[in-house]
Amino acid sequence: MRPEYQAFLDRRAVVAAPRGIESPNDPPAHLFQYQAECAQFGLRQGSWACWLGTGLGKTRIELWWSDVASREANAPALILTPLAVARQIEAEGRKLGYDVRVIRSQDDVRPGINVCNYDRLDHLDPQVFGSVALDESSILKDFTGKTSRAIIDAFSGHRWRMSATATPAPNDHVEIAQHSDFCGVMDRAEMLVRWFLNDTSDTGEWRLKGHAIRPFWDWVATWARAAQHPRELGDDVAGFDLPPFRVVRHQVESEVTMEGTLFGPVEVSAADMHRVKRQTAGARAAEVAALSLSNTEPWVIWCDTNYEADAIMGALGDASGVAEVRGSDSPDQKEAALAAFADGSVRVLVSKPSICGWGLNWQHCARMAFAGRTFSFEVFHQAVRRCWRFGQAREVEVHIVTAPGEDHIGRVLDRKADAHDSMKDEMVAAMKRAIGKAQAVKVPYRPTHEGRMPAWL
Repeated sequence: MRPEYQAFLDRRAVVAAPRGIESPNDPPAHLFQYQAECAQFGLRQGSWACWLGTGLGKTRIELWWSDVASREANAPALILTPLAVARQIEAEGRKLGYDVRVIRSQDDVRPGINVCNYDRLDHLDPQVFGSVALDESSILKDFTGKTSRAIIDAFSGHRWRMSATATPAPNDHVEIAQHSDFCGVMDRAEMLVRWFLNDTSDTGEWRLKGHAIRPFWDWVATWARAAQHPRELGDDVAGFDLPPFRVVRHQVESEVTMEGTLFGPVEVSAADMHRVKRQTAGARAAEVAALSLSNTEPWVIWCDTNYEADAIMGALGDASGVAEVRGSDSPDQKEAALAAFADGSVRVLVSKPSICGWGLNWQHCARMAFAGRTFSFEVFHQAVRRCWRFGQAREVEVHIVTAPGEDHIGRVLDRKADAHDSMKDEMVAAMKRAIGKAQAVKVPYRPTHEGRMPAWL
């Protein structure tokens, strides 16, 4: 392709207009080169997404970006987080010298960086804050549409917005629209019309147009930075290679009766799976309890339902050093149990990925068990990465305990994992094209040649 034509295409490309500051200050010494470049990119953009892998330092980037954005806006900064992550961010921020605090209501807001759980957003006045960062922003898709829309609308007028997660749309490109919408880059409807096709009877199923793959990711690279390793952003810093990771599968012996039929390890529908899991909860609970009691290692036991949690706690009996975190617990109870697990006071933690599977750093733990399979690749991925992350020094073992009939869920997850890897490759390639290249701004056509009327007219 001729350079002139490529330049023409670049001018026609859709880009996110910068709304930040042209020349950000020199970054603090605690940031690696790739972290500093991501944060400076975010400060130039004003509203942006940070999709670095778990353990790559999104928290440190959030803190410096929020500190600078707060000063530029002359108003307090807000970081919204999942359960118990707020205290973790507060501790790291204070260690690095930031003016940061955890808040529970508007009365607690002070100048500097304020950190609050998502579930307390209704206790805050969004207009008081000059900037907002959504930590683990991918959690928004697990909220109800009403709540997700409320968060996007609450900060729609803010110049400084940041969306941070390690797994943006791992198996559905369309979910990136949620991040784009929050950042004020492009709303969902426009994004779908421009780059996607709906060619099925299900209006919720969209696929990226074949010829639009590269232009789509090049557009994403104008308002986001993503990587699973620093070298993908041009910084081959040492210490960021993950330790080995091993999946150990267990299948319990359990007979399942469905509508008067006795069957073994056959495929069942998603609708039937809940009934299958209820009938096998006791057998699966006994297996994961035995695993966690077989040694003195810290263990995380993941389950999907309250009846599974009840069965697991019953199987663990009066074993010492065991705690459960349940959705009905108060925020203080949840934070106390998670803090106890993090400092070693609790050895075995039982909970659901929807409650504790986001944002927490548990590098001290290298053993976990799933009491069954989940259809959600993202839930599985996030739960595993609580322990299998940069900073983990040992091989991580993930034990998956299943009942007859759950085998096909693993095949579904494998397909979703392949889709995630494909998406990640496209994203990384776009980031590499964007790094070090000045962002092209779409130039409107302004004719300068003044034509002459022909004599015959």
